[in-house]
Amino acid sequence: MVQINGNYLKLKAGYLFPEIARRVKAFAEAQPEAQLIRLGIGDVTEPLPAACREAMKTAIDAMGTREGFHGYGPEQGYLWLREAIAQHDFQSRGCAISAEEIFVSDGSKCDSSNILDILGPDNRIAVTDPVYPVYVDSNVMAGRTGEADASGQYGGLTYLPISAENGFNAPLPQQPVDLIYLCFPNNPTGAVASRAQLQQWVDYARAHNALILFDAAYEAFIQDPELPHSIYEIEGARECAIEFRSFSKNAGFTGTRCAITAVPRGLMGTSAEGESAELWALWNRRQSTKFNGVSYIVQRGAEAVYSAEGQAQVKALVTFYMENAAIIRRELSAAGLQVYGGEQAPYVWLKTPEGMDSWGFFDHLLNSAHVVGTPGSGFGAAGEGYFRLSAFNSRDNVEEAMARIARGSLAPAAAGAAA
Repeated sequence: MVQINGNYLKLKAGYLFPEIARRVKAFAEAQPEAQLIRLGIGDVTEPLPAACREAMKTAIDAMGTREGFHGYGPEQGYLWLREAIAQHDFQSRGCAISAEEIFVSDGSKCDSSNILDILGPDNRIAVTDPVYPVYVDSNVMAGRTGEADASGQYGGLTYLPISAENGFNAPLPQQPVDLIYLCFPNNPTGAVASRAQLQQWVDYARAHNALILFDAAYEAFIQDPELPHSIYEIEGARECAIEFRSFSKNAGFTGTRCAITAVPRGLMGTSAEGESAELWALWNRRQSTKFNGVSYIVQRGAEAVYSAEGQAQVKALVTFYMENAAIIRRELSAAGLQVYGGEQAPYVWLKTPEGMDSWGFFDHLLNSAHVVGTPGSGFGAAGEGYFRLSAFNSRDNVEEAMARIARGSLAPAAAGAAA
């Protein structure tokens, strides 16, 4: 009899977004006439930038010629794209990251999971709560946790609760940990970290020989020029951090798949036997063995992001989605809800009305307003009582969703909570 990976059976509740899809599917089948507006999963809706499309078309034409055809490319990504990334995303901000330290992949979601391949099973792991579920679930699947308790928290993980009470700023761990997952701007809360706050994390990691896994997928949405966009803007971060980035949200590559992982040379780890090893070399070997690289066509599209036209078009996309976020914040606040995020990130995080848990509020919005959001409890135990709405949608849909709320689908519940 074939044996399965029993760690998957620990995922009793299922992954958050498939559960949302299941409930939405059941609702749509029961009420096929309902016009659903999806502000749940963070998938973009606007077309790819013209500069990226034109670059991809040119690349497709080149692939149709003997001279311009490209087969297997370098697993790390083509050098011309890595050089553009290093220059524009890191060196322009004073980060000493070279093209050699950039790895191009098919998604930061993938890499934030795949990075576990090069990290030992006995690392003590810290995650914020609420948290992007992939960080937790990938560790569960890899057998790095115990069973989940009644609240959904897994044994073996150190949970760092974030809430309105602490300004969604996670406290430093009270006990030493080896791996720290950080995401700023934060998914799901929309919170950001100042230079001083990130410096505390870097100092902690260096003091405890820990590794920060820094997810900067939403850095393009930062509006405040004083806020850092990369962990490598912080002194000492090269010694203790790996950074993940993505073209998905800023340039709309959710359907074309292209992302970035930065691994500094000289960043070290230790084997169970005490032998030191460079993480860059291990990740390079992992990618060379298990990954065949992102397609030439997509990488040419990603390169165009850094052209003058591409930069202007990406900026326009970011502005569009942040205007959506401002509309959501304004209308939900007018409905009497406590609203957070949406100012430096494309997610609005709100407190559910009194007497409603996160999934209850999900069902309430789905049935009364035909609007799909994301229950906060799906991001962790400390997310209970909160709810996430995404600004990734058309302007018409965002305005219509907020109009439905204003017509009373949400306002009565909020008013009752305030009474």
